[in-house]
Amino acid sequence: MKLDEKLFTYFKKAGTQVTYHPKELIYLQEDQSHELFLILKGRVRVYTLTSQGDDITIDVLDKGRIFGDSSFIQCSSRPTTVEAINEVQLIKCKLNQFYPYLHESQELTISLLQIMTDTCNYLTNAIKRAYSYNRYEKVAAFLLELTQKDNIEKGILNSTIPYTHEDIANSVGLARVTVSKILKEFDQKGYIKNSYRKIKVVNKKALVNLIEDR
Repeated sequence: MKLDEKLFTYFKKAGTQVTYHPKELIYLQEDQSHELFLILKGRVRVYTLTSQGDDITIDVLDKGRIFGDSSFIQCSSRPTTVEAINEVQLIKCKLNQFYPYLHESQELTISLLQIMTDTCNYLTNAIKRAYSYNRYEKVAAFLLELTQKDNIEKGILNSTIPYTHEDIANSVGLARVTVSKILKEFDQKGYIKNSYRKIKVVNKKALVNLIEDR
């Protein structure tokens, strides 16, 4: 879920605009959380590091998305690492400067609660996908999750997603070449129609069966 642009003004009043370059870290897992971020431009990758040193992508966020909401839990540490994918413009808000605007705007408060709820639901599915599924199941589950319903904010309509192979690779924690190979196989089997920067799911039942017949 994205924040309505009319609510951006509260972040602009409370915070400062900052720019990050591709691959630049915004914060690290286990850092203390005192700030909330709103994306104005660009995309960031949210990932977690395992005890073996592997990184698992949790999500890829773009304009209008908020991250760092663990800051609302006092004395908490960051559960994930976030880095810029391309050049990113953010508004960074310290919580003590942001809280007064929650009192001022009920709409802002409700929107943030909805975003945090959506984040929890998404993370539950992402963790299951990362730890329980093989590479084929990860891609199938991701495609099914995105195409459950139309999402105008993400440009998802009629079971078609405007994602590149690299976008999907970043989201499921696989190499791009691996994702390209899997999508080619899915296309050949009639599960999807794979075209430039666009993937249409045409046989959801087959993708569901691929996951359920593990």
